[in-house]
Amino acid sequence: MAVGNAEAQRKIINRLKRARGQLDGVISSAESGGNCRDVVTQLSAVSSALDRAGFAIIATAMKDCIADPEGTNREDNITAEELEKLFLTLA
Repeated sequence: MAVGNAEAQRKIINRLKRARGQLDGVISSAESGGNCRDVVTQLSAVSSALDRAGFAIIATAMKDCIADPEGTNREDNITAEELEKLFLTLA
């Protein structure tokens, strides 16, 4: 997955790993008969973490598009229209 420079990729991967940890907590809580309110609150945190990771990926792609509008140095060659569609899938 091409998500920009190494620092941006590291931050995105960390966000995704945090979301995975939160999801593991939700599953564990649900399996042990956790309180409904707590399970839903944890699930909301997972959803938010995944959204933030998705937005970070799109933001990085947008920065890459600005830096290289012709797409000559990008592997994915994503268009502005495709970025808009991706953004809207998260909104």
